[in-house]
Amino acid sequence: MRTLAGCLAIPRVILILVWLFSDYLDAAYSGRLLWFVLGFLFMPMTTLAYGLVIYNHGSVESYWLIAVIAGALFDLGLLGKFKPSRKQED
Repeated sequence: MRTLAGCLAIPRVILILVWLFSDYLDAAYSGRLLWFVLGFLFMPMTTLAYGLVIYNHGSVESYWLIAVIAGALFDLGLLGKFKPSRKQED
């Protein structure tokens, strides 16, 4: 149960720290508070990746799109499974 709580909390904590201590997310989400809040709640890694891509490149294109897609895959749970699943034996 602790692992699930950690997986849900860590991306949000990182997102809050980046928002508080840098201006990476200001360029991407200035005037769009609703999108930032929705991203924080539902897709924090995608929100963070999008903000960093917009800050560094200005638009999501070419290989910068890979960073945003990777963030979405992490949020959806399709990427980043570090332990192989073990079958329960009776």
